[in-house]
Amino acid sequence: MSTDFDVLVVGAGIQGAGAAEALTAAGYRVAILEQLEIAAGTSSRSSKLIHGGLRYLETGQFGLVRECLRERRWLLANKPGLVRMLPFYIPVYRDSRRPAWLVRLGLSLYALLAGVTDRRARFRALPRSEWDELSGLDTDELVAVYRYYDAQTDDAALTRDVVETAVAGGAQLICPGSLVGAELTTDGVRVDYVADGQLNTLRTRALVNCSGPWVADTNSRCSPAVPLPPLDLVAGSHILLPISLGERIFYLEAEDGRAVFVMPWRGETLVGTTERSYGGDPRDLESTLEEESYLLRTIQRCFPPTRSLEVHNICHSYAGLRVLPRDSKRPFSRPRETLICGNRQRRPRILAVAGGKLTSYRATARRVVKMLKPTLEGGRGGGGKRTTGNGQAAVSEKERNL
Repeated sequence: MSTDFDVLVVGAGIQGAGAAEALTAAGYRVAILEQLEIAAGTSSRSSKLIHGGLRYLETGQFGLVRECLRERRWLLANKPGLVRMLPFYIPVYRDSRRPAWLVRLGLSLYALLAGVTDRRARFRALPRSEWDELSGLDTDELVAVYRYYDAQTDDAALTRDVVETAVAGGAQLICPGSLVGAELTTDGVRVDYVADGQLNTLRTRALVNCSGPWVADTNSRCSPAVPLPPLDLVAGSHILLPISLGERIFYLEAEDGRAVFVMPWRGETLVGTTERSYGGDPRDLESTLEEESYLLRTIQRCFPPTRSLEVHNICHSYAGLRVLPRDSKRPFSRPRETLICGNRQRRPRILAVAGGKLTSYRATARRVVKMLKPTLEGGRGGGGKRTTGNGQAAVSEKERNL
């Protein structure tokens, strides 16, 4: 069958961008269909961190932490203009739920998973003589402060950069464009979509649903739909305050024991995040007054200079959505592994990507390519990889580095 594309990726958040980049680098003809704009959803509303996920050690997600730390190393080396290392500080107070010995144990394991040869994995306990230099941190009842290193990024800029790489490699971006329906045929997928006010049709050999919080809705437009487990949308909010605490990030324990980051962002201070279940339209998501007050109280507990601030002093707030498997556990305790489900076990034509982390988007993309390879390899009649003059599959330097 002659097709327009080998793969259509639905969604231009970081997961869709990563999948498109990897598939293009592998030599496939790729289109990206995005209903709003690049990084319009969660990929511009994250905590803007490239990190292993220190707190995931508490729930035993060692494989996820190791994977994210490996990806952090690659991003620091290959995207230095977008990803930078910063010091993180963890204050431990007399009444903290996590005692100093437990924090030290967690940081030791974190460093071990990062690799003993990685200097950036080192951490240390700050001597008391340095506590007064920490941006006005409350030292009453303070028993220890640990410093380690992780990375920060502009999440939207990183996503745009990945999309641009995919487009430069031959991917076609259709934006804005909304999926109307996708129907599985004997040897591909027929896709109807709206762009520029017109109903259009394209044919692709495979479709990857990377539409983030819209993943279930997009899946319902596919015939047949991919078997997805029950999913929940979990909202996370951030606030931006008109103060500066310097070029360092603080990892604080909130009143309920949750981890909250306090970090520099464009001359001000970003505080987040929260976790609450959400059942509405993703486009209508906003932070709540309760969440904003919670985050403000968290920073005020540890930084006396901020205690004069009130909710009306907040410069800006935003909220993003995580996609998590439905579970009776609190969102904070749920696994964060990315789910990739297919309509067939061996040769899937439609994949749905649920969840995913900013840091590990490349790892998710590699899994997508691997799962689609049996479907896409050896295609004929206009399908399959781009080839060189001698008939060999074209493999770029970019693909070898993925």
